[in-house]
Amino acid sequence: MNKDNKIIPSNEECSKLPLIDLNQLNQGNLQRENCKKEMVKAAMEWGFFQVVNHGVPSKVLESMRCEIVNMFREPFEKKSLNSEYRWGTPTATRLSDFSWSEAFHIPLDIVVLEGPLDTPRSTIKELVKILFELAQKIAKILGESSSCESNFFNESCLPSNSFIRMNRYPQCLIDDNVYGLVKHTDTNFLTILYQDQSVEGLQVAKDGIWVTVKPIPEALIINVGDLFQSWSNGAYKSAEHRVMANRHTERFSMAYFFCPTDNTVIESCKQPSVYRKFSFGEYKFQIMTDVKALGQKIGLDRFLL
Repeated sequence: MNKDNKIIPSNEECSKLPLIDLNQLNQGNLQRENCKKEMVKAAMEWGFFQVVNHGVPSKVLESMRCEIVNMFREPFEKKSLNSEYRWGTPTATRLSDFSWSEAFHIPLDIVVLEGPLDTPRSTIKELVKILFELAQKIAKILGESSSCESNFFNESCLPSNSFIRMNRYPQCLIDDNVYGLVKHTDTNFLTILYQDQSVEGLQVAKDGIWVTVKPIPEALIINVGDLFQSWSNGAYKSAEHRVMANRHTERFSMAYFFCPTDNTVIESCKQPSVYRKFSFGEYKFQIMTDVKALGQKIGLDRFLL
């Protein structure tokens, strides 16, 4: 058993993550409904799935990866001057809690996009516009299946509320128990991940086993966050995941986080409710408080009824 959380690693599970062809949404009623059912099932059983024919041009993804690599190639002295830059885990109190990675954490409001960060804004703007539309489409499908308000995401999740995180996982030789990113769940509604196409590293917790997600060319990974688990009254799973460190090579990825406004109230669609209602701002504040006091996120357990 894995000593940090007793989940057993297994390479045999790597092919089981659901793969969904979104082109079905543009076909007949049968194919469209089948695609929606596949998404709902994956969100309930895994909290993760991969999508192809998602509408993001290959050249945009390739351009974004090149720009990400270039950004991380800058000297540390220059990168560290940006408030968006992160290295490791400042709150870690032991090696197993330290993430062996560096990142640019970029909010997508107008101030940041026109601010001092030396980054290719046209590429970011082109990509996040498409990812926002994709996130809205997937969120609406999952929301309709839960019999929730259909306009909720249009009204609560605006392009400026979301953010992207560009990641670099350097080669790590120091210890086998170090992770590129330690186990966690995502705080938002949905995450869209473009992972390295040649180096695997992402692992998802499923039924007591760490599932390694092998890269599929041009596929994007979708995962459910805490807000969707609460909003669906626990129907959808915000699954724990992590990134393995690699002894032999570095790895890059980019994640888009689909978020609501801070004053958006998250209330379970069905009764009796598993969680008490709370605002997104309140949820983020509780997480920051827990991390500061305890060194880790408690998350939805704080909001159980």
